[in-house]
Amino acid sequence: RNFYYITLLRDPVSRYLSEWRHVQRGATWKTSLHMCDGRTPTPEELPPCYEGTDWSGCTLQEFMDCPYNLANNRQVRMLADLSLVGCYNMSFIPENKRAQVLLESAKKNLRDMAFFGLTEFQRKTQYLFERTFNLKFIRPFMQYNSTRAGGVEADSDTIRRIEELNDLDVQLYDYAKDLFQQRYQYKRQLERMEQRIKNREERLLHRSSEALPKEEAEEQGRLPTEDYMSHIIEKW
Repeated sequence: RNFYYITLLRDPVSRYLSEWRHVQRGATWKTSLHMCDGRTPTPEELPPCYEGTDWSGCTLQEFMDCPYNLANNRQVRMLADLSLVGCYNMSFIPENKRAQVLLESAKKNLRDMAFFGLTEFQRKTQYLFERTFNLKFIRPFMQYNSTRAGGVEADSDTIRRIEELNDLDVQLYDYAKDLFQQRYQYKRQLERMEQRIKNREERLLHRSSEALPKEEAEEQGRLPTEDYMSHIIEKW
């Protein structure tokens, strides 16, 4: 069997606000071990943002103020190889270098994926998935703009603060959008080229059948030629 890593990325600000609303309703990641290089982080490496069973009811300001909040740059961290920077040991390498290594690692792993999609581009994501894996979804993807994050009213200063907290995710998302569009355009061009070849072959077959005597044309209709059978086999 062949296994493929795939992922869906989301606009960092929308994703951050959505996670805050999720946590505000009582969601936790207490069962997550955060394994890296064969061990879990120590309490000193990954302190909690709250006391008690969960962080339900937290304000957006409280959510942003916790320096250990794993919501910050979550997409980069989930895609990058954390062992390159000493996992959750923040003193392993300088902060600026750590950030750059994580970002480049996330970009590389994204490039190496056979497929990734963007939440903000549902139809194109569906098209790329279907063309990449030669599968067809029963129904078309729908672009729903009504989300929990969309219902949050945040002023420009708050948005700017979220972007600062998620600077690596913002850079990754900009990179991902460019790479996504390149892959989409390539698949579209490939599809158009395949369609042109198919149309040309059909015209040639039609002309060939018209040029044959009536008896031979009828026989040709009953039994595919060797070239045509080879074409079918190659397609499969």
